[in-house]
Amino acid sequence: MLTAIVVWSASVDLRARDQSKDWIVLKDCRLIANPANDGDSFHVSAGEKEYLFRLYFVDAPETDEMTPRRLVEQAKYFSITVPQTIEVGRAAKDFTQEKLSQPFTVLTHMSDAMGQSRLERFYAFVETKEGDLAEQLVRNGLARSYGFKAAPPGLTSSRIEVERLQRFEDQAKQEKTGAWGVNVGRLNAHAQTPSAFSFFVADGKTPSRSAPAESPTGFFPVRKPATSITPSAPVQQSKSHAKEKTPLGRIDVNTATEKELTTVPEIGHVMAARIIAARPFRSADDLKRVSGIGEKKYKQIRAYFQ
Repeated sequence: MLTAIVVWSASVDLRARDQSKDWIVLKDCRLIANPANDGDSFHVSAGEKEYLFRLYFVDAPETDEMTPRRLVEQAKYFSITVPQTIEVGRAAKDFTQEKLSQPFTVLTHMSDAMGQSRLERFYAFVETKEGDLAEQLVRNGLARSYGFKAAPPGLTSSRIEVERLQRFEDQAKQEKTGAWGVNVGRLNAHAQTPSAFSFFVADGKTPSRSAPAESPTGFFPVRKPATSITPSAPVQQSKSHAKEKTPLGRIDVNTATEKELTTVPEIGHVMAARIIAARPFRSADDLKRVSGIGEKKYKQIRAYFQ
């Protein structure tokens, strides 16, 4: 039996349904500006209704210090610092915003993606005019192949798309693109080789399980030629001596800039200025002697420093 595709009008309230076994397609969606938007999770309008979607298969870095453990994990994955990871996260957010500046299509199974918003968040595939958004993020080194997976329409397994994303990640890593090139000043360098992205639904038709030979995914192919990735709006990359020498998400307490210090949870501009004024330190253990850093705050911030 083929996977069912259900095309809904934009006025349908997805929240009124339980998790659907069918793929629900929302066309002509628009991105809603929201401070909580990031590279892989964002608010969307479909007609008069607002939804919150989270991309399948990928994880873009965080854009702030609100989830420190996750930031450290992401920094380690890309072999960059925590401040650099936040930079990449913000670049991913800008990339997604640019790609969703035109109407796009959302395909959702209505699987709960959890989250802390007042809106229920659903996992989804998002198709832009240039192809699958998750694939574009990974190909440009702005997200990793990671996270919740589901068999795309027409497939019984997620394996094909996982393998495809891994190839994209390997290419980005080899070309030092995005997060993979942040240490050599290539955060804003985008994929040099055009890649054919998949289109999972066309005109609401049900795709077959076996993809055509020219399609490396199991998704229903787009009828027009695939478009190569174009650069998003440039994001200013801050270069500093501290960033060049900071390993795996750890900050050098004696050389970090004020901007880098403020990416650490519990450190604002005032505290960053105090730390800079108290230099040099024999080690980050000496942070305890900075005015305003008590035992509790010290324990919260110590893991971020060498």
